[in-house]
Amino acid sequence: MVVRIRLSRFGNKHQPFYNIVVAQARSARDSKPLEVIGTFNPVPQRPTNLSDEEARRARAYKEVSLDRSRAKYWIGVGAQPSDSVWRLMSLAGIVRESKKAGESKKATEEKAQE
Repeated sequence: MVVRIRLSRFGNKHQPFYNIVVAQARSARDSKPLEVIGTFNPVPQRPTNLSDEEARRARAYKEVSLDRSRAKYWIGVGAQPSDSVWRLMSLAGIVRESKKAGESKKATEEKAQE
């Protein structure tokens, strides 16, 4: 039974919002997960507590909140993150190497041996 850490989409059309969930690999994207460990808002947000001029100069950010201890637990017991979740976890410092989309584990091992 393979457990995956992946994104589950919520929100309206053109306003996506994702929960970072732990679910069985064969279950549907929006089915009930084993656990929700975080959220991801990919729509760039501007800071709200600044003056108008400062807000124009401020950089927009994408909001990610992640329960680091639960993510480390699930990685430790063998859950496999999807490519997009792998990228988010590498930004948070939970996983070390960047996983390239479509690159298999065997190809990574062959590169390491060379």
